[in-house]
Amino acid sequence: MSDVAEKELVQEWHDLLARYSAVFSTLECRLQERHGIGANEFEALERLATCDFKCRSADLTGAIHLSQSATSRLVARLEKEGLVERALCEMDRRGIFVTITDAGREKYLAAKQTHREVLQETLR
Repeated sequence: MSDVAEKELVQEWHDLLARYSAVFSTLECRLQERHGIGANEFEALERLATCDFKCRSADLTGAIHLSQSATSRLVARLEKEGLVERALCEMDRRGIFVTITDAGREKYLAAKQTHREVLQETLR
């Protein structure tokens, strides 16, 4: 790879990081101010609100791009706030399902408009 190509590649990476940071930071602030949740909490609620039935904890981890332990802590916070519920899988006692509660769905629907507004502002 030439020096010019390498510099362009690294610049593209830095630009991507800067854009991601700007969008995520704006989402974090606006969702917290208006709805009392962060961007990761919103992403978890959206995933749960849009999945067909129950969502395995492992699937949630992949969908919201956090580590397994970070996702577990996030789900524990959401459960404490009454926004989600956890249950053991009947077939595989090692598996855990996470479902959104009615309060969680209400919080998600209220925050969805803010989320979409921020995406419109920052990505367009």
